[in-house]
Amino acid sequence: MNEILQLFIALPLFGFIVSLLLPERKESLISRVAFGTVFVQLIVLIVFIVFWIIGGGKDLNLNEITLLKTDHYEFFIDFYFDNISAVYLFIGALLTSMITTYSRYYLHREKGYKRFFNTVLFFFFGYNLAILSGNFETLFIGWEIIGISSFLLIAFYRERYLPVKNAFKVFSIYRIGDIGMILAMWASHHLFHENITFMKMNNFELVNEHLQNHTLIGTFIALSLALAAAAKSAQIPFSSWLPRAMEGPTPSSAIFYGSLSVHLGVFLMLRTFPFWEHQISMRIAIGLMGLTTSVMAAYMAKVQSSVKSQIAYSSISQIGLIFIEVALGLETLALFHFAGNAFLRTYQLLVSPSVVSYMIREQFYNFKSKERGIQNTFPKRLEYALYILSLKEFKLEQFMNLILWKPLKTLGKSLDFLNLKRLILIFIPAFFFGILLYEFKELVPSLVLNILPVLFAFFGLLFVFKAFSERNSPFIAWMLIVLNHFWISLAIIFNEKVDYSELIVYLSGIIIAGVVGYLALIKLRKMESNVNLNQYLGHVYEHPKFAFFFLLAALGVTGFPITTTFIGEDLIFSHVESDQILLASLIALSFIVSGIAGIRIYTRLFLGPHIKTYHELPYKSS
Repeated sequence: MNEILQLFIALPLFGFIVSLLLPERKESLISRVAFGTVFVQLIVLIVFIVFWIIGGGKDLNLNEITLLKTDHYEFFIDFYFDNISAVYLFIGALLTSMITTYSRYYLHREKGYKRFFNTVLFFFFGYNLAILSGNFETLFIGWEIIGISSFLLIAFYRERYLPVKNAFKVFSIYRIGDIGMILAMWASHHLFHENITFMKMNNFELVNEHLQNHTLIGTFIALSLALAAAAKSAQIPFSSWLPRAMEGPTPSSAIFYGSLSVHLGVFLMLRTFPFWEHQISMRIAIGLMGLTTSVMAAYMAKVQSSVKSQIAYSSISQIGLIFIEVALGLETLALFHFAGNAFLRTYQLLVSPSVVSYMIREQFYNFKSKERGIQNTFPKRLEYALYILSLKEFKLEQFMNLILWKPLKTLGKSLDFLNLKRLILIFIPAFFFGILLYEFKELVPSLVLNILPVLFAFFGLLFVFKAFSERNSPFIAWMLIVLNHFWISLAIIFNEKVDYSELIVYLSGIIIAGVVGYLALIKLRKMESNVNLNQYLGHVYEHPKFAFFFLLAALGVTGFPITTTFIGEDLIFSHVESDQILLASLIALSFIVSGIAGIRIYTRLFLGPHIKTYHELPYKSS
């Protein structure tokens, strides 16, 4: 039965490719292909699960293909199926088939009809890949696909200001969660001395043997996984992004932020539970995170004026409870709770447009005051304080701005001296000087050799900070992102056992995507006079195919799994030693910020209200 697992990946991928080739005017055909793909997947999955249960319900593992293998490293695609996968796959296929049916009529004659179904099928492919993943690398591919699908669907109404702004904000939070995934992958390589599979992770004796003498690394991995899960499932302190994600169409809000995507953090915790179940401190921390989120989100839901925001916070509150169940080891209860919450939130979001009109009519003709709740028994000062804090969403947005975005922007602005001329005259020669130091490293004192990798990685991080805050030239921002990867290569090459061929694997995708993107920027400047990053320009109106082409280039330089750079990033991390936590953190942060900066360039140039006034200009409030 192992080989059948490939079918659950191949079907969505085939449907996605077919939908891309269909003409935009064929609405009925596009929707039928989308529904047919998901429905066939659902039927095959049900039959498969029935036979799997009859056969004893044993865990299945399929090592599909090895993409790269060296003397000390192997990157392979691995599939794994158990009861967690069965529940998530079934719920995913059932709800996606319902959403595709609903969307056929809901989005009829919408300008982005084909784009919507393309993105939903792309998401469904990434979702199945993540759920069936048998190791961290395969999971991360699906994880990234889901992230970019979220961005594209929140920004579906790309002529409006708020959907585009919120899409970029959500993508940025997702990328912060990616730091956790990257660092967990890196630390697990050093802990197990291999590309560990989830099936091996279920082996208590193997995990316990490695954790006995490396408890600190085990705690670090668990914390990194918790960070990734919290960002993906909108737990404290990342809860504020979920209501902002509701700017997309109602069907995408239902499938992403009501049912499937928002529960991926729970899936990550369930999948890795055998690894951290004996770390009592981690279980307490995850339980407290879920409890805090549940209580705060419940209060925030009560004061929302928008029905979609109210549903979003209610969903966050329930997911907090699911995290508590996972921390307590109640796997079956957590799976039932996930299924119930997913069905309920999908239903609520799909009927929310109708409910609003019903509620208005009901309140107008038959107004009844609300019954007193538990908060009415609190002292008045506490009641009012809770009300104000709930209205302000416990200032989570301001907290994230204070500790994250504001320092990034401030540091970036302090690097305004980095213009194109100085890059060429100073930093490029400095890079070649670093290569010269490597060639004659026998003559360099060992103390200096230990400092150089961190120093070069720090230079690369400064580059992407500047790229993130650049508000004028997209050419400078683009060059800084590309050069950052060269500085990372220079930092890594000083570590032992690094081969030039491995750096070629890493840099080849960056070089190709970087050159293509830079040429695209030159072409765009010839077509349009305004190509600065100070505002949203909306050039996708007149250049939709060109915008898609540039998006691929932007994804290429950010390490999205369409070039060898995605494998190269993991390969690079395999050379960072277990005691080089600072170096690993700097490189991980560089990858994350460069990803945000690359998508920011695309967003500013191509999305948002068009700069030319002869196009329709929607209100900022959308």
